[in-house]
Amino acid sequence: MADASSAPSADRFEVRVTADSHFGWIRTRLSLERTMMSWVRTAVSLIGFGFAIVQFFERLQQTPGVRPAYIPNAPRYLGLALIACGILALLISVWQYWWTVRYLWGGSFASIAGTKIEGRHSPVLAVAVLLICIGLFAFFAVLLRLV
Repeated sequence: MADASSAPSADRFEVRVTADSHFGWIRTRLSLERTMMSWVRTAVSLIGFGFAIVQFFERLQQTPGVRPAYIPNAPRYLGLALIACGILALLISVWQYWWTVRYLWGGSFASIAGTKIEGRHSPVLAVAVLLICIGLFAFFAVLLRLV
């Protein structure tokens, strides 16, 4: 029995090398890319909105004539929570993406992939990793009040 960290084997299916199965594999792979891009868009929204909330309410409190906030740190905590949710969503989606790519390239599915191993890498994964770094920077900038 395989451990929980490894992808399931493709050997449990009968894989026929036909044009239909090849194009089905390509549609599945492109669907995986679209799903990952959706996660990236969601994470960008969460991180950006969290950062914007913090900045907006800090600037609002510095405006003359504005009444002091009832809970002055609430926007900061909300912003940190949204940024953390965006980072966590990206980490989970990268793990899910990597696991599924390994599954699609494993076992007998490799015979219907029709592309070389170099075709495994996708720019969306690089964007996600870069966005994780940006999200971590934003989180610590807000946490340590650097901006």
